[in-house]
Order: sequence, then C-alpha cells, then structure tokens
Amino acid sequence: MFSGHKIVRRVALAALMVAATQCSWAQEAKTNLFKVVTVKDEIVIGLTDAELKALGGTDAGAVAHAIAQKGDITVWQYNVHRGQNGELQQAPTAKIGLIANSSLRVEPYTTPYVVVPHN
Repeated sequence: MFSGHKIVRRVALAALMVAATQCSWAQEAKTNLFKVVTVKDEIVIGLTDAELKALGGTDAGAVAHAIAQKGDITVWQYNVHRGQNGELQQAPTAKIGLIANSSLRVEPYTTPYVVVPHN
C-alpha cells in the first residue's frame, strides 16, 4: 500500500508531466496573426511558423512579399469566437484566398484572446 506522502509525490509528478506536455504542444502549434488591409475591408489571418518559413520569412513583410510574388496565397481567416468553456478566443473560421491586387497592407496583429491553432 502507498503512503500518503508517496501518493502526493506521484500526483504532483503526473501533473508536472501533463503541464510540460501541454506547454510543448502550445509552442509547436504557435500561430502568428496578421491583419491584412484590403480595398474592401480588414481581415485577420493566421500562419504557423512552418507556413511563414515556406513563404520565405517570419514577419508581415514576408507575407506581403509572398502575396505580391505569387499573385495569391491560401490562408486561414481568424475571428473571435467563444470556446467550449465560454471564454473568448481567436479561432480559424475559413480557409480563404488572398489576391495581390486587392491586398494593400499586411501588419502583425495582437489579440488579448487565446489563439486556437489551425490544422
């Protein structure tokens, strides 16, 4: 039989392992948000670090350059929604295409909400 002290240590160790795994997953799934100003409106898009590197950089300039060079790119549009726990979060809502002639400016976007990664 386990003593109370050993049970507490094992529970604490298990909790620490779960927290470390979740932290690692959050870092791997980091989504960078950008605001794209178009002729018609402003939209928020999200790109992972891998997607940014595939575009040739890690900042808004790389996104703008990729749109200009390729003529169009496909990205996830992000909007604020309520999560399952009722908390507001920035979540992917649709995969959209951005066309170079309608995109005027790309800038980093910050949000006070949790950012939900896209698949």
